[in-house]
Amino acid sequence: MSNQPSLSRRSLLAGAATSAVGAGLAVAGSAAAASKPPAAAPGTRAGNFLTVADGTVIHYKDWGSGQPVLFSHGWPLQGDAWEDQMFFLASHGYRVIAHDRRGHGLSSQPWNGNDMDHYADDLAALMNHLDLKNTVLVGHSTGGGEVAHYIGRHGSKRVAKAVLVGAVPPQMVKSPTNPGGLPMDVFDGIRKSVLEDRSQFFMDLTMPFYGYNRPGAKVSQGVRDTFWAQGMQCGIKNAYDCIAQFSEVDYTPDLKKIDVPVLVVHGSDDQIVPIDAAGRASAKIIKNAKLLVYEGAPHGLPTTHKHRLNEDLLAFIKA
Repeated sequence: MSNQPSLSRRSLLAGAATSAVGAGLAVAGSAAAASKPPAAAPGTRAGNFLTVADGTVIHYKDWGSGQPVLFSHGWPLQGDAWEDQMFFLASHGYRVIAHDRRGHGLSSQPWNGNDMDHYADDLAALMNHLDLKNTVLVGHSTGGGEVAHYIGRHGSKRVAKAVLVGAVPPQMVKSPTNPGGLPMDVFDGIRKSVLEDRSQFFMDLTMPFYGYNRPGAKVSQGVRDTFWAQGMQCGIKNAYDCIAQFSEVDYTPDLKKIDVPVLVVHGSDDQIVPIDAAGRASAKIIKNAKLLVYEGAPHGLPTTHKHRLNEDLLAFIKA
């Protein structure tokens, strides 16, 4: 598959937000923000909310018992994006945890600190407070960058294995050191669309995200609506700032520091994070990586190919 975006894809990502939506649709984000708890003292934990060092409140879910598997979600989603994998693994004797990245889901929406260092530090704070050991880290898309940067920044003493699914490392944007990346104007277009009409942009994005724009694809309106709803719970400033983190950060130094077994899963028809500059490139950099290519699979394969991914995760964890 070519690493260069097609005209239709670039047109979609650069300017998908073209029509207005009713005010009633936009209320989801503000209603979710209003339901978030007030910040407590740093390091404290109340229910399924953890207050980290800068006062940001991180929401997480924690199910089951056994070896922990910790999930990091993609942009602009939340921990619920992993529900299929969490239900499956918890049903097979594992403890599963998924957090909402700062600014996403039910976590609070700070104006500052929406960068990969803080994302990794939030993950470390959660792992430390839950005292997770022998953990399997699983990251999709931006979450894959979070997993890589966590290990690069905090080490692997709490980590047994890692899984990168459709993940953004080593780097998405095209540069002299990453000639196969996507041009900056693609990401500038995403920023423009988020500011102009993110509601419509998120709905339009579901088509290439799940491969629903391919001939013969079976489109689920429910899946599209769920993506939209999760995206609208993300704060607009947090969503905007995160674009630079998934596109411009060079995760190569982090990948080189990974010293645990890694499973790299990527769809060959990923229209959002093309496989050649991402999954295939990462698998060559990581010392102990296994690349598993899902032929014809889209970026949103944790949903479209959930049964296969569930079994592959289980086999990798058990191995």
